[in-house]
Amino acid sequence: MAKSIGKYFIAIVPEGEIQQNATELKLMLKENFNLKYALKSPAHITLKMPFNWNESKEDKLNGHLKSFFDKVKPFDLRYSGFDRFGRRVIFIKTKEEPALFSIQLALSKYCKTELKLVEELSDMAYHPHMTLAFKDLKATQFDAYWDFIKKQKFDAKQEVKDIALLKRIEGRWVVVSRFQLNGAGNSATA
Repeated sequence: MAKSIGKYFIAIVPEGEIQQNATELKLMLKENFNLKYALKSPAHITLKMPFNWNESKEDKLNGHLKSFFDKVKPFDLRYSGFDRFGRRVIFIKTKEEPALFSIQLALSKYCKTELKLVEELSDMAYHPHMTLAFKDLKATQFDAYWDFIKKQKFDAKQEVKDIALLKRIEGRWVVVSRFQLNGAGNSATA
């Protein structure tokens, strides 16, 4: 039997109004500028960049992640306004939240030691954000996209109570598991 390798990533995937409002912004960018690549995943804040994993061992991956996130306490996260990475990515800004950085750092180390995943440059230079447009942005039209998005509003707060494992299925990213933050430990030593 051939080994089937899946593509996964770990993220905060808000539900309800935050998800709905972020998706509406993505749809507005699609309607006005035909930017649709960001619609291939729910609005999210990446904690661990996409990685390959043997699909037959997905249960093992879930078990590892559950034991990691069991020790993490829920925390507040605030979204406010927009920013960009040069002329390549437009995103919703998240406020600098120490708990988020400590969880991401601990998760990065855990993924390297326990799951034997490669530590990416983005793991070491973490900049949390919720992407609205990337990949299909055209540099020549960037000013129009940016002027459009700057006129919108985004201000929200959530208590992060779970973390999602997403999997690429037929070209889209789908939440396949959610891990409750039970807070048995201190979030900085997760």
